[in-house]
Amino acid sequence: MEKFAAIDFETANGRRSSVCSVGIVLVEDGEIIDSLYSLIRPRPNYYTSWTTAIHQLSFEDTLEAPSFPEVWAAIAPHIDGLPLVAHNSTFDEGCLKAAFTTYLLPYPDYRFFVPAGWHENIIHL
Repeated sequence: MEKFAAIDFETANGRRSSVCSVGIVLVEDGEIIDSLYSLIRPRPNYYTSWTTAIHQLSFEDTLEAPSFPEVWAAIAPHIDGLPLVAHNSTFDEGCLKAAFTTYLLPYPDYRFFVPAGWHENIIHL
C-alpha cells in the first residue's frame, strides 16, 4: 500500500457516536506526509469517568470544540480515496459510521484495514 491514512477516534462515553477527538496521519511510501488532530464536541455530550481515565479528555475540553460535521468537512478532502488503517478498525469504523448516522450524513465508501498480524479474521494489508 503506497498511500494510506491512519485514523484513531476517542469517545466521550460508551456510545460510538460520541467521538470527542480524532487523529489522522497520512502516509505515503512509508513516510508521514501530514497529520491532523481535532477535538470534537461529542453527541451525546457527556463523559464517563472510565473514558476520561483512558484519554484524559473531559466535558470542559470539548465544550467549545467544533461538531463532527465541521471537523469531518476539513478532514475529508485529505483522505478522499485513501484506505483507512486503524489498530482497532472495528471500533474506529464503528465510530465513523455512528457519527455519520447521528448527523444524518451519507456515509462515503471508506475501506478500513488493520496492519497485518494485529488481529485475526480481519482484512490485512
